[in-house]
Amino acid sequence: MFVYSLRASTLRFFGVIAVSLVVLITLITLVPTHAEGSEETASYNYEKVKNEDDAENFLAQFGWTVDATPVEIKQVTIPSEFDKIFSAYNEIQKEQGLNLLKYKNKKITRYTFEVKNYEGYEGRVLANVLVYRNKVVGGDICSADVNGFVHGFEK
Repeated sequence: MFVYSLRASTLRFFGVIAVSLVVLITLITLVPTHAEGSEETASYNYEKVKNEDDAENFLAQFGWTVDATPVEIKQVTIPSEFDKIFSAYNEIQKEQGLNLLKYKNKKITRYTFEVKNYEGYEGRVLANVLVYRNKVVGGDICSADVNGFVHGFEK
């Protein structure tokens, strides 16, 4: 004959495990997933930007209409040390999921376009797209006015 005894601490342990499983299963079934919700998450393509046409198409993903001919295409170098202004600019990049810290001392191409459909502002608005090795690594939408605005690509 075989006799097995359980201590109260062992019973308590299995009780906690059972309750935890019930809570976990309840949460899994009751908490909605993002796929079920009505929210749409935008997916933008930051790759394969080889020329000004590709940069124009990149901006179109965000709903911007720009002049087909860029205002400027220029090779620029990301500084090795970020001053106060460039650090603030990089914060705008971080808000849109980009980070220029990885590109210190790298030569990048800046495509600058004039935006035609910026609502609520009458002045000249520019779009800058920063490209390194055919990939968008940064950029902004800004006013040409000194006291104007600068923000990321999304409207």
